[in-house]
Amino acid sequence: MHTTTDVEKRKLLSSLCHGSIFFSALLVSIAVPIGIWFVSEDPVVKENAKEALNFHFNVWLYGILLVPLSFITFGLAGGLWWLVHWGLTIWAIYQCLNTPDQPVHYPFIFRLL
Repeated sequence: MHTTTDVEKRKLLSSLCHGSIFFSALLVSIAVPIGIWFVSEDPVVKENAKEALNFHFNVWLYGILLVPLSFITFGLAGGLWWLVHWGLTIWAIYQCLNTPDQPVHYPFIFRLL
């Protein structure tokens, strides 16, 4: 059985994995989940770190693909992706805080890890 401290730690570390993209879209967004993945012994936190890494890789991939399309659509494609990306990140943090015993799984992403 988990103590309150364990649950709070799980919430914090899992939320940090998903929310790291708010600090930086490049280096920090992957450094934080990688660090937490290697340091944590909690299986839910490890799964959240892995899922966050997969999502951040997808953000990069879709961003690269949508930059040229944004020139054609006058920024609409990039703007929509920005809203989806930030919306899914906020949703993942919300899920971590409200259901800390279950890892978050993003819809519609490629999982490399």
